Amino acid sequence: MNEPVKINTIPTCSDCNFAKRYFKENDISYTDYNCEEDPKYPEEVWNLTGKQVVPTIVIGGKVFVGFAENLNEISDLLKKS
Repeated sequence: MNEPVKINTIPTCSDCNFAKRYFKENDISYTDYNCEEDPKYPEEVWNLTGKQVVPTIVIGGKVFVGFAENLNEISDLLKKS
């Protein structure tokens, strides 16, 4: 994959932490945008999804809201790249 996975998170989100652990365990490069540290990150989530939901994950231009419910599709997408 040319660019790393992008993930918008907050520290207390269990689904966010599950996603980051999954990426680390599978040697998948990702950039974490902590929505509590910078107000522009929640704004980006809103612009991508029309929602204020984390994790919001972007992989090759495809946007996923949530991780656990999208795990199979995310896994398949990452295997293809």
